[in-house]
Amino acid sequence: MIHSANRRIVPAALITVVVAVAVPVAAQDFVAGEPIGALSEAGEWRPMSDNVKVFGSFHFSESCTFDPDKNLVLAMNAGNRVEDNDDDGYVSLINPDGSVHTPKWIGATRDGLELHDPLGSAISNGVLYTVDSGYVRLFDLATGRPQRSIPVPGSTLLNGIAVADDGTIYASNTRPTGQLWKVTAGGEVSLFAEGAPLEAPNGVAIDQDGNIVVVNVGDNAVLTYDPAGSVIRTERSVEGGNDGVVVTADGTKYVSSVRHGSVSRIRPGQEAEIIASGIPSAASMC
Repeated sequence: MIHSANRRIVPAALITVVVAVAVPVAAQDFVAGEPIGALSEAGEWRPMSDNVKVFGSFHFSESCTFDPDKNLVLAMNAGNRVEDNDDDGYVSLINPDGSVHTPKWIGATRDGLELHDPLGSAISNGVLYTVDSGYVRLFDLATGRPQRSIPVPGSTLLNGIAVADDGTIYASNTRPTGQLWKVTAGGEVSLFAEGAPLEAPNGVAIDQDGNIVVVNVGDNAVLTYDPAGSVIRTERSVEGGNDGVVVTADGTKYVSSVRHGSVSRIRPGQEAEIIASGIPSAASMC
């Protein structure tokens, strides 16, 4: 679902986004979760030693984004999707080797937090962005503390998200109508694109020229929009059913197919090629 140029790629199928009004954060104190450790019988907290690795901790982990400052992967976990209103989404911190750093960094407590089913995610200028049940939610990347929630009226299934250098947010709406929504840094929401060639759009990224790249679940199109909303390029991945997209600084696109379990690479001016296959639930990449 994500991301922009100059991003490091970490293998990521981790079980493998009218008038807007900002919603104020609740008054309770927010507390971020701690890295893995254990409480001794004497009541002393002991952090896990470096020679221990723990894997897992995910629950419907739809997307990831890489924080180069922490050298950690942030994984969005959607909690219990059976009950749509459950406020039980959370964010895990994962080491680059796939082991767990912090099972619940955001979501260790629910005080001062509203996070239901976070899907796509992105980071930009010290902020973590995620789309969640009709909202774009912003968190301080250093502390995990909620900053603001921006409703996107008219959206039905916000899914992928990317953030331009100027703070403009682009979020895909996958079903029932394919849409791209735009949210300015000031919180103004507008419909950026709707309908064909969007076919159940999912992953969104910003390329090296500031254009918006979108992949479809409904086909194998890899669409590039300019900031004015015009399609300026259509490429094709090897397989359809696409979920995640990463664009590197040289313009190379990596596209993950959740339906086929593969990753396509599209180098500028070249045909797409599969570089990985057999990945269970190959959703987002980062």
